Amino acid sequence: MADHTPPIVETREGVPVPAEADPRGGDLAPVVPQEGEELPPEPLPLDAWHRARGARMVPFAGYHMPIQYEGIMAEHLWCRSHAGLFDVSHMGQVTVTGEGAGAALERVLPGDVTSLSEGRMRYSLLLADDGGILDDLMVTRRSVPEGAEEFYVVVNGATKYDDLAYLLDVVPDEVTLNLADDQALLALQGPEAVAALSRVVPGVERLVFMTAAAFDWQGHPLWISRSGYTGEDGFEVSIPAEAAAAFADALCEQPEVKPIGLGARDSLRLEAGLPLYGHDLDPGVTPIVADLGFALSKRRREAADFAGAARVLAEREAGPATKRVGLLIDGRQPVREGADVVDADGRPVGRVTSGGFAPSLGQPIAMAFVPAAMAAPGTVVALSQRGRAHGATVAPMPFVPHRYVRQRS
Repeated sequence: MADHTPPIVETREGVPVPAEADPRGGDLAPVVPQEGEELPPEPLPLDAWHRARGARMVPFAGYHMPIQYEGIMAEHLWCRSHAGLFDVSHMGQVTVTGEGAGAALERVLPGDVTSLSEGRMRYSLLLADDGGILDDLMVTRRSVPEGAEEFYVVVNGATKYDDLAYLLDVVPDEVTLNLADDQALLALQGPEAVAALSRVVPGVERLVFMTAAAFDWQGHPLWISRSGYTGEDGFEVSIPAEAAAAFADALCEQPEVKPIGLGARDSLRLEAGLPLYGHDLDPGVTPIVADLGFALSKRRREAADFAGAARVLAEREAGPATKRVGLLIDGRQPVREGADVVDADGRPVGRVTSGGFAPSLGQPIAMAFVPAAMAAPGTVVALSQRGRAHGATVAPMPFVPHRYVRQRS
């Protein structure tokens, strides 16, 4: 799913580093706190585990995060061919419980939540009253006693408290929201993830893409989904924080598995054409402009009863003025977030929102918002980054085909 992974920049020597880091290779540049935020970054449950394995840690979304271990390029390619273990415990794990929980969520999500069967997941968008995207998230129906409802919702780390405050304003009193801050969240991604995880947690191989179930590992309850944010087959595992390090050790004892930092997570999701909230998505972007119209379920479109429905459905009918597209960049120099898309006279008409080198393709790629007239695949566009011109071609996304497992073997 979507995630607040820090975007990557490159030094003059071509070595990828996180955007928050000093590009000269020195100490981390100061992190500007959010309004009212003064606390230093907190450690994740696996903080010591990461440091013991040589992870380079950076402050992000209020936490110290592992950006890389061996190197972003090597970790990226390992995940594409084997299995990579990511710590995504900064994400918000929220349970929404009580009679009418699904209907309450549907006030602000445009997806069909109430019809989800137990263990089924759906990607959705948290919408403001004007249809702008406040967050993107995954929602799963859990099994609970008859007459009750419970949904497990994973939201982005940097927005989780704002999301909770927004949801508290729209859900009725009989619906309870709980942020599970005592749970870690690990993602095991790659073509060999199922082989590795099934040795540690037998039975997970029965899951298929966008399904989830409860499991047990050495007496610890696990909630495991077959999902992820890399375009690869894989799983996300919610586990009590006190058991996370031992569970991560058990996974890394498998020959297919290596720990992977969030730098490679960013390049993997970019190749997979998956948007990053705070960069490709924000409150000024609607689902139609973001090319996420699939998140609008048919029943919800017909009912037109979700936040911002009038604007969103009008855009869907008429077509958006701008659209999120993929770009294949000419040459070897990546074009980064903030670069302009320019017209024949050099005037800005769009903007790059994510960009970097794609290790699987051996060339730079990007996402950008462009005028609808420039959004067709094959369209040649011009970019300007720090006064330097770059050529690019609009390309279908994903750049690298998804390899989700949708049927049991």
